[in-house]
Amino acid sequence: MLAVAAAIIEDGEGRVLVARRKEGKSQAGLWEFPGGKLEPGESPADCLVRELKEEMGIDIAPYEPFGENEHEYGSVAIRLIAWRATWRPGPIRLADHDDYRWARPDELAALAWAPADIPFVRRLAGG
Repeated sequence: MLAVAAAIIEDGEGRVLVARRKEGKSQAGLWEFPGGKLEPGESPADCLVRELKEEMGIDIAPYEPFGENEHEYGSVAIRLIAWRATWRPGPIRLADHDDYRWARPDELAALAWAPADIPFVRRLAGG
């Protein structure tokens, strides 16, 4: 099973950062909490700091685990490990995504989500 970390990045105004996978990537066109695959021996928090710098050019500070979800995408099974994180403001540059937005928890359900992220969306929305 592939370990993948996802960041629930908060902006201090009650919103979280979400990103849409660009064409050519797995789950293209679907929204996700950004993150990536853990390297051998890497903690989820360290993975998120590295991945968000690579994928979006931003600095974050992961501060607590949010939850885990296992999901099978055809022949690939992942364990998605979500962490809450704070955003250190700066410009966002997209590499693996074609769009991003800051959304309030009650706005999340209106987006088309990658299946592994849906349990976190529901939890954030209080349902």
